[in-house]
Amino acid sequence: MRKIFLAGFFFTFCITATKSQELQARFTVNTSKVSTQVDKKIFTTLQGSLANFLNNRRWTNDTYQTNEKIQCNFLLTIEQDLGKNVFKGKLTVQAARPVFNSSYDSPILNFLDDNVTFKYIEFQPVEFNENRVQGNDPLVANLTAVIAYYVNIILGLDYDSYALRSGDQYFQKAWNIVNNAPENGDIGGWKSFDGLRNRYWLAENLNSNRFALMHDVLYAYYRTGMDLFYENEDAGRTGILNCLNFLNTINSENPNSMAIQVFFQGKSNELVKVFSKATDEQKSRARELLIKLDVTNTAAYKTLK
Repeated sequence: MRKIFLAGFFFTFCITATKSQELQARFTVNTSKVSTQVDKKIFTTLQGSLANFLNNRRWTNDTYQTNEKIQCNFLLTIEQDLGKNVFKGKLTVQAARPVFNSSYDSPILNFLDDNVTFKYIEFQPVEFNENRVQGNDPLVANLTAVIAYYVNIILGLDYDSYALRSGDQYFQKAWNIVNNAPENGDIGGWKSFDGLRNRYWLAENLNSNRFALMHDVLYAYYRTGMDLFYENEDAGRTGILNCLNFLNTINSENPNSMAIQVFFQGKSNELVKVFSKATDEQKSRARELLIKLDVTNTAAYKTLK
């Protein structure tokens, strides 16, 4: 049994799945931008197939109880019909991790991937082979490769939050997908030169020795921070402040890194609440670090006065 100390948690799930699988995932396809000339029924079929792909595939060798499944949401917004059953879209990926002794779920991933091109013909099999990521048709294989990539990122983050460096194997799987990703002139997001915030750089950061301390942060943020709040708010707050100091060290050595940006996405409200009842000294230090590390949410952190 995995994460046995969380056996008392109860989740409200949107999709029923079998006991062995790891995810409790919802997959939604948004077709509001697609031309009326396209039969949108194919996207309903795709949505169901991808939900089954996520929830019914075994992603690890561990046994998950129902209350241990990772809650996550995938939203695929179709932006363009490129013709010949090829589409381009954006994929929003969200996953949460329960906080011990509470009904609160803390975001572990909240990311928008704006470079997802794929080919889909209704009722075609939705498959993924980690030993043959390219598949027979790169455009067909790309969508499941992207989804499998993010599943492994989610698993890595989730495992790391319970036991130090326990997510390594899943980050390595994500990196293997990057290195063997489908290649086609319309496919992007897998290469270092495709941009500064893409699949390549996130997996690179999470597998690089330059970011070894990041794994300590992922573990400590929850196990010495969020999970302690029920029993001892002061101890939990201190643990999170220590994590911010670790992140500051990482940022000094690797400024503007993707790993740090992804860590903070979706966490600003959570962090403001964490430090809203802190001492003046803690508030001041937290505000200073948060404004420096998460510039996008400066306005929110300035409320910590």
